Amino acid sequence: MSSQDDRTRQRAKTGSAGDGAALGMAEAVRFAVREFSSMTGMAADSVTGARSADGGWSILIDVIELERIPSSTSVLATYRVDINQHGELDSYERLRRYHRGATDPA
Repeated sequence: MSSQDDRTRQRAKTGSAGDGAALGMAEAVRFAVREFSSMTGMAADSVTGARSADGGWSILIDVIELERIPSSTSVLATYRVDINQHGELDSYERLRRYHRGATDPA
């Protein structure tokens, strides 16, 4: 973890952010991706959503669960990752699995 991340977490814990916010969205996404990858061993393919929730953040992360050839048949999954205002992982859960290129029904 970088010293910048350490400083950001310390600022969040002490509540010394200049605008009173613990973590901004960009910081929350970065922490969520890092914590999720560390916990599961899966690398984020993309971040498809982020919103503030219950004093923390809820981030949607897409990962490749099963890589196939051709890549259009690879199996991806979307996980919801919840972190608290200090950038620590509170929970995660898989919301859906799908083949690359699949779209949701209209």
